[in-house]
Amino acid sequence: MTFASPTRILLIEDHAFTRDGLRAAINLETDLRVTAEARSGEEGLEVLARHEVDVAVVDIGLPGIDGIQTCTEIKRGWPAVRVVMLTAHDLRDEVFAALAGGADAYCLKSAQSDLLLLAIRAAAAGSAYLDPQVAHHVLGGIRAPDTASPLTAREMDVLRLIADGMSNKDIALRLGVSVSTVKLHVQDLLVKLQAADRTQAAVKALRRGLL
Repeated sequence: MTFASPTRILLIEDHAFTRDGLRAAINLETDLRVTAEARSGEEGLEVLARHEVDVAVVDIGLPGIDGIQTCTEIKRGWPAVRVVMLTAHDLRDEVFAALAGGADAYCLKSAQSDLLLLAIRAAAAGSAYLDPQVAHHVLGGIRAPDTASPLTAREMDVLRLIADGMSNKDIALRLGVSVSTVKLHVQDLLVKLQAADRTQAAVKALRRGLL
């Protein structure tokens, strides 16, 4: 009889006490195993270059590059790796920024360990998970969207692909247009959404119910 290998987990958490607790809770499970750890986003990316990982559990408040940027970099460099965002705060902007950065699951540190394990398993299985205490932010954004979108249909296409973490080159290939055309669409949608960059544009679009 053959047994499935445990889900390999990378912990990216700067506080040793929290990291120890997470490791202990996860390693009690037969189907989950912490195989690598890092104390910062930069270190986490270096670890990913050397280790095979299925799920990265990332603290949103990391020193250096924060958890959201770390998530974005993980999705860019290792798109198959699933990301569980871990935070101490129930903040609307953080929730949407994490989702825009490509997080597959979002869990509060104050939650019981069962919920974190549920989030990890859901992410590993290709599903999404939101901590029940933050789900209302997303539901609120869906139920109370702004009025009509200021974006054209093609700008919305570009925005959706940005939210999926795609680069301008990838978007150009997907839509069958030139990179310069994509850049023009990105510039236009940034102006219309009054966003400073691509990530902020995706966050604002999520908050307004456009995505």
